Amino acid sequence: MDIAIIDGQGGGVGRALVTAIRKEWGDSVHLLALGTNATATAAMLRAGADEGATGENPILFNAGKVDIILGPIGIILANALLGELTPRIACAVAESPAQKILVPVNRCHVIIAGLIPPPLPEAIDQAMACLRQMIAALDK
Repeated sequence: MDIAIIDGQGGGVGRALVTAIRKEWGDSVHLLALGTNATATAAMLRAGADEGATGENPILFNAGKVDIILGPIGIILANALLGELTPRIACAVAESPAQKILVPVNRCHVIIAGLIPPPLPEAIDQAMACLRQMIAALDK
């Protein structure tokens, strides 16, 4: 199972996702850290990602090659994360055939009606519940 974690800025959401995935699945899944900057990539690698790459081209190249993509909601929004998410990245992630699990964060300046963004630890727990269901469905 190939899972990409995409993040930018300081990589805090990505780091939390990698940590939670490693805690539950250990090395049974392959984690690819894709950062919009070196700081984000390094944070995810320190948390236990198997491989990492930084910048627009690695994200464009790998978005269509993985089974599941996780990250903050901004990874599908052009110019999110203070402009780190280019329109090409947002398009590549949104158009990828991979299943996507998006973590709601207020930093992306998007409000989804009916959704009150939970604190990050709770959002990560909810993302892990979604990932459990996806992995179970893909393993069948």
